[in-house]
Amino acid sequence: MVRRYINDIFWIIRYEEEVNKIFLFLPIFFIIIISIFLFIFLLQNKDPSKPPSALLNENLPELRLVSLKDEKEILYNKDLEGKKILINFFASWCAPCIIEHPLLFQIKKNYPDLYLLGINHKDKMEDAIKYIDQDGNPYDYIGIDNDGLVALDFGVFGLPETFMINSKGKIIYKYLGPMTNEIIKNEIYPLLK
Repeated sequence: MVRRYINDIFWIIRYEEEVNKIFLFLPIFFIIIISIFLFIFLLQNKDPSKPPSALLNENLPELRLVSLKDEKEILYNKDLEGKKILINFFASWCAPCIIEHPLLFQIKKNYPDLYLLGINHKDKMEDAIKYIDQDGNPYDYIGIDNDGLVALDFGVFGLPETFMINSKGKIIYKYLGPMTNEIIKNEIYPLLK
């Protein structure tokens, strides 16, 4: 009986040693797994300013945008049919939007037939109007998105965010963050030709 008891204790101690070895290797195992995922991500050359969009190559979501300047004026999808459109989500409180704003005038000057649709996102109406009056209005139409539902339909991550819509009403491009001259020249303009 004593011998059996000693034997049981021996196996328990040995089992605990094996479990401890496993626990010693668990952190190393997790570090290896995380490193593999990071390595795969780096090999894919993903740009964090270009997150995947479920809307790319999809139809423009249904719009009903009340105008910033005239609440009786409403823009619908049918008003945009057959037009190439640049949609820009912005707000007066958004510092990157203010930096990007002059570039929208440049786009409008170089492509006057491009329809620029500004969507003012979760902003106080008086602040948005003051911002547009002070810095100028490059947009053909500015709609209000006070409740954020339009941005939700587009899958907007943050401001500013820009979308290109082709003349068939399909979303062909998305850019997250403030556009730069380089982005406009290399990514926006080629889509307009």
